[in-house]
Amino acid sequence: MKPNPFQIIALVMAAASATPSLAIVPPDVGAAQIEHPLPLPYSEHADAEVEIAKATVRARRTHKLLLLDLGGNWCLDCRVLAAVMDIPAVAQFVKQHYELVSIDIGRMDKNQQVPARYGLDHIQGVPALLVVDPRTKRLINAGQISALSDARSMTAQAMVDWLARWI
Repeated sequence: MKPNPFQIIALVMAAASATPSLAIVPPDVGAAQIEHPLPLPYSEHADAEVEIAKATVRARRTHKLLLLDLGGNWCLDCRVLAAVMDIPAVAQFVKQHYELVSIDIGRMDKNQQVPARYGLDHIQGVPALLVVDPRTKRLINAGQISALSDARSMTAQAMVDWLARWI
């Protein structure tokens, strides 16, 4: 029995248009939930290496991923992302799936050893988010670290959906 070419084309088109579903359902959020003023999430005095080491131990123990948020308080996009992650439902979602470490990288002149550890010589923009498997220390979201660097132009839901895709 010879397959009908129209059926084959219809199947190919249906498969191509299908969008992958997220394995984890993120919370529904909107811009109205963002509190003002925007937070200042990066401590200029924190020891990034100590914070990463502690978060890695917690992530291994609780079977979570490590989420390294590289940015600076001068960056509006970093502060917008931080405000979205402060929405209670999002904060709970992040806490359930990630160990978050916010790392001040100044104006790309501080803590550069952190991205270098994962083979990143240059960061395209901030916030730069590194999703790391704490057991293998492998960067899971290679090629996507600066995907939220235009957070002020994105919806809160788009940012949360991005966080959910790595789980």
